[in-house]
Amino acid sequence: MGGGLPDLLRAAAARGAYPVGHRRASVASRGLLALPRGKRDAVVEPMPSLPQPARGTAPGRPHGVFFGWRVAATASATALFSWGMGFFGPAIYLRTLLTEHGWAVSAVSAAVTTHFLVAAALVSFLPEAHRRFGVAGITRAGVALLAAGALGWASAREPWQAFAAAVLSGAGWAATNGAALNAMVAPWFERRRPAALAMAFNGGAVGGVLFPPLWVALIAGLGFPGAAAAVGAAALLVLWPLAGRHLRPTPASLGLAPDGGAAAGASTPATDDAAAGPPRSPPAPARPGRLALLRERRFATMSVAFALCMSALVGLYAHMLALLAPRLGDTAAAGALSLAAGCMVAGRTGVGWILSRGGSRRGAAAATFGVQACGGGALLLGAVVMPPGTESVAAALGGCALLGLAGGNLGVLPLLIVQAEFGRTDAPRAAAMAVAMNQAVMACAPGIFGALRDLTGSYLPALVLAIVAPLVATRLVLAGATGGGHHSPRCGTAH
Repeated sequence: MGGGLPDLLRAAAARGAYPVGHRRASVASRGLLALPRGKRDAVVEPMPSLPQPARGTAPGRPHGVFFGWRVAATASATALFSWGMGFFGPAIYLRTLLTEHGWAVSAVSAAVTTHFLVAAALVSFLPEAHRRFGVAGITRAGVALLAAGALGWASAREPWQAFAAAVLSGAGWAATNGAALNAMVAPWFERRRPAALAMAFNGGAVGGVLFPPLWVALIAGLGFPGAAAAVGAAALLVLWPLAGRHLRPTPASLGLAPDGGAAAGASTPATDDAAAGPPRSPPAPARPGRLALLRERRFATMSVAFALCMSALVGLYAHMLALLAPRLGDTAAAGALSLAAGCMVAGRTGVGWILSRGGSRRGAAAATFGVQACGGGALLLGAVVMPPGTESVAAALGGCALLGLAGGNLGVLPLLIVQAEFGRTDAPRAAAMAVAMNQAVMACAPGIFGALRDLTGSYLPALVLAIVAPLVATRLVLAGATGGGHHSPRCGTAH
């Protein structure tokens, strides 16, 4: 090191190599230079590596927070309002219109069905819309449509006006539902996507807890139109700026890779069920085209199973207030719906914990379907079979809790199965198509449940149907699992 040491120390000081305690470093270096050269060499040890800039100052990591988590938080806020207005909202709209106008249950149920059918027709085109207009622009449009649709439902004076409102609210739900949340989160996460999606979807569960009693209270105090205007304005005020701030940047624009790694030289993230595990062959490419996916065993068994379960759940949720209010009253019935929504968080957290340790995603789906069937059975006992009393109320509330535990995973699990069983190029198309199928099938459930109620004068047949559907779905989802549920072969001959 010899005579070059003074130059090295001076150069290091000039570069600011001692950002912390630089005064002490300068004093120490001057004292070292005052020693004779022989003693100086004797006390000098190899120079340690210079401190590196803190990761918190890197692009996309202000104050140490990976920007992807800000995106996930925005997705969660979007889900809070989207589920409160587009998923749980129709149950409130149905009950309120029946109470205020005395229309037939089947008529209002058909309007709710239209809401979900419009969403199903549009959601499969969401990837193209995002590419053309951007995730932020489509999300803002979706929130505006949800607000306009809610006001349309509240202003309906004839049944046909409810159908017109359903077109608006359905379009808004399509732009802000599970496929939209996945599109927000997916570019930012691979290995940690289950946690990010759970965070996003938990916003919907919180919306389910908050919005049913909030709707009831606002409608009682402001009337239906006033309540719809207040909720719609709140959604726009909160989500419009969040979408512009957090949904416009991309990982590439911030120099980042998924999960927060540096874009340059980043390794390809794992897409397995577990964060780590033995390497496996990549998923086979999917056939081109949306409808061609239905010919793939891995997609068909998964999507049909979840469509059946989502249909049963949406049918129950749409009629939950009408089913429970005669025994519990409107306020308590809304509380039961909030209980189900709150249990969604617990169910989603539990399944996420299992999957983070390498559990089978299709196995988790089968267990979820079993819990849903038990919840439907408990609700049947408490709301229809048992005589009114404390026991029947407990059974009904227990059924709502079990339905919530299951329902929390029905939106997340198909997206995680798609991530594991389809390549990165095919996954967005497969995810959007799976959500579209769920929407199309479950859209019929409110109308079917309402028609069965009008034909028989009881919710008994509808509840039996809600129990059978998840049992059939369990067999379907397990039939598509091979090799631990990671990849299922195509139906027919491979091209």
